[in-house]
Amino acid sequence: MTMVLETPGVGGLDEAVDALRGWQDDGAPTQLHPGDLGWFRRFGAEATGAAVRTWRRDGRIVAVGLLDGATLLRMTVAPDVRRDEELARRIVEDVADPRRGVLGEGQAFVEAPTGSLVQDLLTEAGWEPDEPWTPLRRDLTEPVGDPGVRVEVVGPERVDARVAVQRAAFDRSTFTRERWEAMAAWSPYARARDLLAYDDRGEAVAAVWSAGPGRPGLIEPMGVHRDHRGLGFGVAITVAGAAALRELGSSSVIVCTPSANAAAIATYTSAGLRPGPEVRDRRRDDA
Repeated sequence: MTMVLETPGVGGLDEAVDALRGWQDDGAPTQLHPGDLGWFRRFGAEATGAAVRTWRRDGRIVAVGLLDGATLLRMTVAPDVRRDEELARRIVEDVADPRRGVLGEGQAFVEAPTGSLVQDLLTEAGWEPDEPWTPLRRDLTEPVGDPGVRVEVVGPERVDARVAVQRAAFDRSTFTRERWEAMAAWSPYARARDLLAYDDRGEAVAAVWSAGPGRPGLIEPMGVHRDHRGLGFGVAITVAGAAALRELGSSSVIVCTPSANAAAIATYTSAGLRPGPEVRDRRRDDA
């Protein structure tokens, strides 16, 4: 069987997203989501095409990765090959060798689904567990309820307000109208919703990404204006996001946050999400 590692470029992004969409399942471990690529698209089509890696076997995409920065590969594999030895060994070889064009020399990180053979083989090769993250999930079978604040779906006429809240929620944010337009121009955004929640006390923002009816949807990102924290806006925008995903047909809403971020976990839990077992990236401290 022929195994090929590719950088798909702009022309191959839709195929990679379609593969990811088909792999999403409520019974699957936390994994790379189409919304992760959709949010990354704010950096532009060329940058996104250059950051994605796909592994094909006999023409079929069997694994997808996203270089979320120079040292972190976030990746997942098709459910039917999660324990496939040939694929797992090829992925581990590719991420370990800087000449393969995935990760460079020095410290590096790989996010792979818990229970995948990729994660097991990375551990065998000396990659250490990194800091813990907590995945959270809420079932969307039943109605979500009222978030208790006014919620607006962001379109072109509300982008400036959305950008302002984003930048006030994240100290190092580089979000701009141009980056919103780049993100909104790609197909995954047709299955997404940008939300603003506010009243006379403050405001919050969230983007939610559907993977299609009957599949889990993702919140990425969620933030509250720095001047209005502690007033319940994080819970409100999370509830609003869950409601939006339910309207889009999602089976559940998922999010993953560093376990050290107790405030975020408390917010998501208050919005009805339930934490699952912690997950950890694998870390290589030197080449």
